[in-house]
Amino acid sequence: MPQLGESVAEGTIGRWLKQPGDTVEKYEPLLEVITDKVNAEVPSPFAGVLKEILAEEGATVPNNAEIAVIETADEAGAATAEAPEPAAAAASAPEPAHGPAGSDERPVAATLFAPAAAPAPAMPASATSAPSAAAPVPVMDADANARMTPAVRRLLREHNLEPAQIHGTGGGGRITREDVLALVEAIRTGTAAPTATATSAPPTAAAPSKAPVGAPIAFPPGADEVLVPMTQMRKGIAAQMTRALQAPHAYVQMEVDVTRLVALRERAKRAYQEKEGMSLSYVPFVVKASAEALKRNPTFNAVWTEQGLLAKRRINIGVAVAVDEGLIVPVIRDADQLSIHGLNRAITDVANRARANKLRLDDFGGGTFTVDNTGYLGTNLVMPILNVPEVGIVTMEAITKRPVVVSTDDGDVIAIRPVMNMVLAVDHRANDGAGGAALLRDIKSWLEGVGPETAIY
Repeated sequence: MPQLGESVAEGTIGRWLKQPGDTVEKYEPLLEVITDKVNAEVPSPFAGVLKEILAEEGATVPNNAEIAVIETADEAGAATAEAPEPAAAAASAPEPAHGPAGSDERPVAATLFAPAAAPAPAMPASATSAPSAAAPVPVMDADANARMTPAVRRLLREHNLEPAQIHGTGGGGRITREDVLALVEAIRTGTAAPTATATSAPPTAAAPSKAPVGAPIAFPPGADEVLVPMTQMRKGIAAQMTRALQAPHAYVQMEVDVTRLVALRERAKRAYQEKEGMSLSYVPFVVKASAEALKRNPTFNAVWTEQGLLAKRRINIGVAVAVDEGLIVPVIRDADQLSIHGLNRAITDVANRARANKLRLDDFGGGTFTVDNTGYLGTNLVMPILNVPEVGIVTMEAITKRPVVVSTDDGDVIAIRPVMNMVLAVDHRANDGAGGAALLRDIKSWLEGVGPETAIY
């Protein structure tokens, strides 16, 4: 069983996509795994024949437990099984050793997924997704990088390709394994243009946000109460909330005058919709403001450990998404490196896939801070709960028109302005109230400083 996330110790086998005797290709979806965060397809780490299934559908299995056996062909007579990469780790597996020239291939049984080798020391979890300096790494633009799974990144490295060479056909324009293999085959047969590039198709516009709908409760005749069984997601949420109780929460609240932000969005949204095929929301602006503020307040771009604060170099911001079954927090990686458009595209893509139950394992884990948009429900003041082990989470509330005092050359006047409340929760073990106020002040300053010169792209 692959490592399914930083705080996930086990997963449930939802469905085997292959049966014993079936041939599987490397990176081909092999099974579906259910966790408290996501139902995800797990790819095969190598090519071969599925010989035996060790964990049946419905079984809950701890990380690194053996779940199947695949027979592979290896000239050296040995195969290395590699666990699929979790969201925060994308290190390449060692390539099989090759035998003497002229040696015949012979099948070798390899267990799926054997425990990974001991990790290199002193490497923060969120930084392990960076490729090794010794590997041939193509230059990736931020948007392309955000749309690819770790397995696809590795496949690109193996064939020395760049994302700009490939037209993504996956959800939201994501580059898939099939896209890469199609280009590899086209290059092999000489049918690919040597410098051809394509623009990935934009994600479809997300449906208007609405409150999630819970499942109806059926009461047996004559019954005054009924026990509602917990889903896997609800169990995970309950466990996470219990862990969050260990963190002493402190709160900071500020009002943000978003007059300039609202004006910018109003001017840009129609042309943006026509060009990109999706709406421009306020969420990417808040994520961008948070990312920039975290650079100035690095003790909030961190996680809390038993040894103290573990600061993170990369800024990976989780965006809370409400679904009918509960709440999930997919992660936008390297959020500070993305434009407003790049953030909007990534958030729209992950929200669409979340509501369609098509999230992937690499959408989770490695988060360093969280943004929670409760404002679409009309809220004005929500006290968020930390997404531990992170040490900060900020809410964006409903934008409402309010009378405010505005200073002019002729003195103070009362004006009607769009205002948004924001509430920041901090882990008081990691930071004090003054530090939280400084972070929220910087988020507020960035949002209030938006203007016509603010770049969308």
